[in-house]
Amino acid sequence: MQTGWMGKDVDVSDRLRTILIAGPTASGKSALAASLAHSCGGVVVNADSMQVYRDLRIITARPSVEDEAAVPHALYGHVDGAENYSVGRYLIDIEPVLASARAAGTPIIITGGTGLYFKTLIEGLSDIPPVPEEVRRDVRAGAEGRDTPLLYADLAVRDPQSAARIGPTDRQRILRAMEVLAATGRSLTFFRSHKRPGLLSRADRLGLFLMPDREELARRIDARFLAMMEAGALEEVRMLAARGLDPDLPVMRAHGVPWLIRHLKGEIGLDEAAREAQSDTRRYAKRQFTFFRHQLAGFQWVTPEDAGAVVAGQGWLARPMVLGTEGG
Repeated sequence: MQTGWMGKDVDVSDRLRTILIAGPTASGKSALAASLAHSCGGVVVNADSMQVYRDLRIITARPSVEDEAAVPHALYGHVDGAENYSVGRYLIDIEPVLASARAAGTPIIITGGTGLYFKTLIEGLSDIPPVPEEVRRDVRAGAEGRDTPLLYADLAVRDPQSAARIGPTDRQRILRAMEVLAATGRSLTFFRSHKRPGLLSRADRLGLFLMPDREELARRIDARFLAMMEAGALEEVRMLAARGLDPDLPVMRAHGVPWLIRHLKGEIGLDEAAREAQSDTRRYAKRQFTFFRHQLAGFQWVTPEDAGAVVAGQGWLARPMVLGTEGG
């Protein structure tokens, strides 16, 4: 037992060494993870695909410098924006972090909103060969200036199996399937049948999905974006835009970035950019709810108030852990 947040005792048993804290954007995941890490001497490990980029701290709501100094954090801001960071690279990066923490007996708190990261940590990842950079450049160059529905139609002809699994508006996944096909001559679906195992066992993890009131979440999303603007998000995006990176790179598609770049180009006003960014982020939160509900069955859905009880030692951590039916 250790005295933790709110003066309560926190019990992280030998069986429970890894806690997964997921949830929609602006639901309070980072604050909960930091409080728990402070209470139990744990390390906070990132599971957000945009918070890996060092170029963007403010607009991705990455923990502040002060927050990162208060408790150990890992895999935050360690990737240059010019890199096309992937879930495969994430698994490579997180494996030594998990191994080091386990060897030291350090509790691990993995938090973020990228459902695919959690899914692959638990279920494993298809063993897809790396795509050579020149192939990636060729595919991206061929796609430049072409509408996403046209790219999808091309993919449906060349690789109908992959197209059937990808939405016609998901440009990044469409391009990824095209890259793999160009590099290997095989469909992406072929490699999905050759899967590396997950890194988290059933016996030592507890998954929590923060489920705030929907209307309150929408208000928090809108207010947080305005706070980001006051904190310097526009200047942060200005510096990113000055790098002249490929607009299809993930960092260039972080929530708010495309709209603020349009403002910086003089195409739209700042108020319109803010409204559109807020709207996009609210829609993203809905997609996060949908993904976790249908793709990751092993998470306990809790309100932020219930999650606070976990940190205070009043919830699941103070009891024997009982896992329900989980995939992977």
